[in-house]
Amino acid sequence: MKNTGLDKILGRLEDLDSVNLGILVQRLARERKLQETVFNTIQDGILVIDSDGIVQYANDAGLSMIGLKENDIGVTRLWKMVPDLAKSLEKQTGPGKKSSPVYSRELELNYPERRIVRLYMVPIDAQIGQDDSGGYVITISDVTEDKVSMEELIENERTSSIVRLAAGVAHELGNPLNSLTIHLQLIERKLKKLAQDKESAQLAESVQVCQGEVQRLDGIITHFLEAVRPQKPELNELELVQLVEEVLHVQEAELSNRDIEVNIEVNDEIPSVLGDRGQIKQVFFNLVKNAMEAMQPGGRLSILAKKDDDFVYLQFSDTGSGISEEELSKVFQAYYTTKSEGHGLGMMIVQRIMREHGGQITIESRKDVGTAITLQFPQPHRRVKMLEGGNS
Repeated sequence: MKNTGLDKILGRLEDLDSVNLGILVQRLARERKLQETVFNTIQDGILVIDSDGIVQYANDAGLSMIGLKENDIGVTRLWKMVPDLAKSLEKQTGPGKKSSPVYSRELELNYPERRIVRLYMVPIDAQIGQDDSGGYVITISDVTEDKVSMEELIENERTSSIVRLAAGVAHELGNPLNSLTIHLQLIERKLKKLAQDKESAQLAESVQVCQGEVQRLDGIITHFLEAVRPQKPELNELELVQLVEEVLHVQEAELSNRDIEVNIEVNDEIPSVLGDRGQIKQVFFNLVKNAMEAMQPGGRLSILAKKDDDFVYLQFSDTGSGISEEELSKVFQAYYTTKSEGHGLGMMIVQRIMREHGGQITIESRKDVGTAITLQFPQPHRRVKMLEGGNS
């Protein structure tokens, strides 16, 4: 905001006496108040961060979009609120790359509510002819409505079609599967009454194979319905590490048969979080199962639990076959799988459950090295902040 009168006074700052200096301070205060009023009427977020990523200024829209409070100014790093933004900047301005005068990208934020935003970042020093940025001026535009409305329309139409199809498929397949199960049980009972010879043993083995295939088909239908008919989570206090141990106990025999070593490391005193017990156990079960199936005998699954002021993190790292960069972008797509017997819905379900819990999931993987999947859960007080932000 240009003010030539004020500029002239600032130019003669050394010549001002105490009276005129007091007047200047008052004018500066009024100017600041006016600028803040103007910035706070803007619906786009405006942030200023220093070279360490600490937020030095944010207008009302910026505070709301990122989930900050006024007392976070000058204290909180933007990278903490938007973790993958720092990684994106490192890729753009890393060794051997020239710093761009501006940086623009779209991001999905999950706090204080799920939004898709477009960030436009300008290095502060780029405005005064220097190469190394001492910070950034950032504008944040909420493009959620534009992006999501069309996506939701397409997704709703597709989901409605799938749900109708699923109901029909479940009905059509359910009855014959039940009939098969009953008749296989009858055959199994009669075989047990017959004389035990080589032929009856072979028949019993065939019956077991058929029963296993029926169970597999039933599992495919169950997973399919879970994917297209998501249930709203019933939130209760959960001890995440305890839940992980329960899941590992259920899968203990399979882990042992595959000669998979499991290590759990807890770095901090992990607080409880709010979540749906059954759904979170399903997340852990899917991740452990994927890790097992990606590893050869003698592999290692490492589970790390840690926290910061606002979140609890669980990282599942395996020494498996890894995921290529091309495949990594498709992991959460429905029906995409690299496994010969996979249904391609597991990771889609995991992502949906994490989103429903206000959490995030990130994947890092290297082909033939292994995969690390990190789950981020908001602590209860963080969920309170989210609600406060939504009501403000």
